[in-house]
Amino acid sequence: MKSILTVILPVMLFSASALAQRSDPIERCESVPLPGHQVSMRVDGIEKVAWHSSRSYERPFFFPINGPSGSSLTRIGHPGAENHDHHRSVWFAHHDVEGVDFWSNRSPARIRQKHWYRYLDGGEETTMAVRLGWYDGKGVEVMESDVVTTLRPLDDGRPLDDGRPLDDGPYTLEIQLTCRVPEGRKSVELGKTNFGFLAVRVAKSISAYFGDGKISNSEGLVGEKQIFGKRARWMDYSGSVSVGRGPNRERTTEGITYFDHPGNPRYPTHWHVRQDGWMGASFCMQEGLRVSPGEPLTLRYLLHVHAGEYDVKQAASLANQFAQSPGFVITKSTKPHRQYEVTRIQP
Repeated sequence: MKSILTVILPVMLFSASALAQRSDPIERCESVPLPGHQVSMRVDGIEKVAWHSSRSYERPFFFPINGPSGSSLTRIGHPGAENHDHHRSVWFAHHDVEGVDFWSNRSPARIRQKHWYRYLDGGEETTMAVRLGWYDGKGVEVMESDVVTTLRPLDDGRPLDDGRPLDDGPYTLEIQLTCRVPEGRKSVELGKTNFGFLAVRVAKSISAYFGDGKISNSEGLVGEKQIFGKRARWMDYSGSVSVGRGPNRERTTEGITYFDHPGNPRYPTHWHVRQDGWMGASFCMQEGLRVSPGEPLTLRYLLHVHAGEYDVKQAASLANQFAQSPGFVITKSTKPHRQYEVTRIQP
């Protein structure tokens, strides 16, 4: 009678050999669903960004937005004002949708994730696509939106020259928001307001008031007084963050450059920026907008998470690349085990 080892060992050796012979590359970039209605967006197995859509929150948001150092460049809430707790890192909101406040936590209105379309992993980028519903205080859906988010590392997958690991590189987070009229409504009225659609609350140490941060825009202006309400192609908020642990902690400079896309209506956008630590593309700062059935509003933005101080030449190069990149389309899939496909629009 053969021993158990005689039977099992050849199977184990065959499995190990088959695994070693696999030719498909390990995907660098992944979107991993987690408990608690979270999605972890990772590069080389290291989380860079996480999406939170639990119904315990008033609206979904991204946190952390980890910089090349591994420290988050954003925070939850204002450093000194409890009435700004709706500032959750990077989030979607609007102060006036059909007269309803979707911006502050004082409103009963809620933005809920209705479902996800697709998570795409790959060697160069990872993409997450979801559908959101905007509900007033009575639970009536007043607007619907699709969000497509793509994380792309800007290194080439090799260790950096100074010996840092792969995950220490910069990256971009591309966000496409498409707002449309939900079934049963004739239109969606977006009111005039400084607040909406995509906002960024930076870490306390990056804030120009609470830290040593600096606000700069594409037009060469610096500081809140010079920039607030002005049009610009992009905005940058950079400052120091702490890295390391215990007595070995030290500071390094990192930041986020926030780009408006030339294909967006009202480009270049007006900006709402504050020295206390937040910036937002203010789409309805000068006037509202009516969204009609069959004519959705699509807005595309790019966040560049970078090491070091703001680099205007680098920003201009990324702005040019972003301008030439096509947007996304979501379609029903004809392939097995897939409900939807998310692809770039073909030129």
